[in-house]
Amino acid sequence: MPRLVTEVQLDSWLTLALVVAAGLYLYGAHRLRARGDRWPAARTALFLGPGLGSIALVTLSGLGAYDTTLLSVHMVQHMVLSMVAPIFLALGAPITLALRTLTGRPRRALLAIVHSRLAKVVTFPLYAYAVFVVNPFVLYFTDLYRLTLEHEVLHELVHAHFILTGCLFFWPLVGLDPLPGRWPYPARALLMVLSVPFHTVLGLTIMQSHTLLGGDWYPSLHLAWADPATDQRVAGGVLWAGGELVSVTMLGVLVVQWMRAAEREARRVDRELDRQEALRQREALGG
Repeated sequence: MPRLVTEVQLDSWLTLALVVAAGLYLYGAHRLRARGDRWPAARTALFLGPGLGSIALVTLSGLGAYDTTLLSVHMVQHMVLSMVAPIFLALGAPITLALRTLTGRPRRALLAIVHSRLAKVVTFPLYAYAVFVVNPFVLYFTDLYRLTLEHEVLHELVHAHFILTGCLFFWPLVGLDPLPGRWPYPARALLMVLSVPFHTVLGLTIMQSHTLLGGDWYPSLHLAWADPATDQRVAGGVLWAGGELVSVTMLGVLVVQWMRAAEREARRVDRELDRQEALRQREALGG
């Protein structure tokens, strides 16, 4: 199956969206450097590489070509779009880059969106968690999944939905951008831990189900080299193992961010204490 890794499709709206997103990000980073401001190269690499790059890998390559042929390929795509790419997009801090690049009315408009009531609701961690957890059950255990296999537009909308819900969940947890109502690190870590059972339950349910997802869609393809029931068990395993792997990695990222935040706070307190001590010494000498 060499086409799985060699076939490339560049005729979708997602191709244009990825190119535009990459171009705008690079333009913003260039604007900052041109005026002498610093923008970490690591953020650019994370946003473009495993962020946008992983989306392109699972949607525009041969993986995307097989996502309606094999449920296991679709699940790999699901995991990348909803759990892998959003993490690295968040670590790229595109909103911060935009706020530092834009001026005047565009900057004020972006700030208004970030601090709007809608943003506060959709980025509230418990709301984002509920959407992130419930949506896959609604998709896979109703007729909706079969409809996405039959209708290309609906199928593409599900791709966008995976990315959006992943961003809503992970951005408040590990993102570097200014968001309203961000939780302290212990609460973020707890929410990440609570996401682990969800992937376990979903994956095991799919693996043990005697009903094929999508109804007779996969058997109707008559693939001599793939058994739909076996492939569904593989797909459930991908969700189970992949979810736990990403969750554990996320906990590691949160711990590192927590430690760095604690170090920054300690340095801030030390500077404040030094300033107060210097002030007292000046007052003593003046007195």
